[in-house]
Amino acid sequence: MFFDVDETLIGRKSGPDFLRDHFARTHGADGVRRAGELLDALAGLPRAEANRRFHRAFRGCPAAEAEAAARRWYREHSRADGFYLPTTLAALRRHRAEGASVALVSGTFPPLLAVIAEAVGARFALGARLERCGPLLTGELIGPPAIGAGKRTLVRQLLARHPDIDPADCWAYGDHPSDLPMLHSVGHAVMVAPDGTHTTVPPHAAGTDEGG
Repeated sequence: MFFDVDETLIGRKSGPDFLRDHFARTHGADGVRRAGELLDALAGLPRAEANRRFHRAFRGCPAAEAEAAARRWYREHSRADGFYLPTTLAALRRHRAEGASVALVSGTFPPLLAVIAEAVGARFALGARLERCGPLLTGELIGPPAIGAGKRTLVRQLLARHPDIDPADCWAYGDHPSDLPMLHSVGHAVMVAPDGTHTTVPPHAAGTDEGG
């Protein structure tokens, strides 16, 4: 079963939220300003390009520091009311109780994706990987961002590695038209509205490869 993360499983955009938090901790008031300027600049870009530029903000950051910061962010923020969207979390738990494996598919900052996947018992965390030079992040991604068609590719690659799984039996959950390439890769697709309600996606609806 495949789940997008931001505004599908959790009620916020984890990457920008983490960026503001991390930059404030590491750079103080200047970090708050820099994070705000970067996020404003990304707002008008195509989602895949914005995703790549977002990750370049972490160029030179020690990978171990980024991973520790992601765990701290999750520990502090996941306690808040509304962090998880209850209906989607219930669906994830129901699929797991029925014996299904869960995969989170997201373009969020990869250490965040790993932490959230671990917390909800997801077997797979599907997204781009962070390039490293020794212990430091280069700010570049290995592979395309998990945005639009990138999510579909990740889903299909996982299914190809597990030929015993019939895509027609799988479910996928997303919140944005850019999730449609992923949703249309399986037999049962669900669109999550801002209020958390779920709507079944028609199997032959027109999709888009934009966004994330």
